[in-house]
This record gives sequence, C-alpha cells and structure tokens, in this order.
Amino acid sequence: MGRGKIEIKRIENTTNRQVTFCKRRNGLLKKAYELSVLCDAEVALVVFSARGRLYDYANNSFDKSTMISFFFGLLR
Repeated sequence: MGRGKIEIKRIENTTNRQVTFCKRRNGLLKKAYELSVLCDAEVALVVFSARGRLYDYANNSFDKSTMISFFFGLLR
C-alpha cells in the first residue's frame, strides 16, 4: 500500500506550512543533487521562502555567478 494523495492547496497554519516547506525544500535539494550525479547534468535550483530567504543549489560546474549569467542570458 502506497502513501495517500494529499490535496494541493495552501496550508493555512503557519507552523505547519514552515515545517512542510523545510521538508520539501530539503527533498528538492537532494533530488537536484541526485539528478546532477546520476545523469551528469548541469543542475541549478533557486528557491525563495515566504520570508524572502534564498536557498540555492548548483553542481560543481555551475557556480553562482555562472548560474546568474546563464539565466539572465536566457531572458534576453
């Protein structure tokens, strides 16, 4: 038996929302790392919390300045 599906909607309780954000953020960062290792892919991930704090991940070939330059180049 697998896990039950959850309804995707905003979590109203701020404490529960923060806990869920932390758990899902950590899972997302782990998945980004695994993808970069398993597939030898260039992976960059940027996440902003509700409070505006920045969380990022970039594999070794993608430092922060390169990542920013790359994405701004895509926007032009």
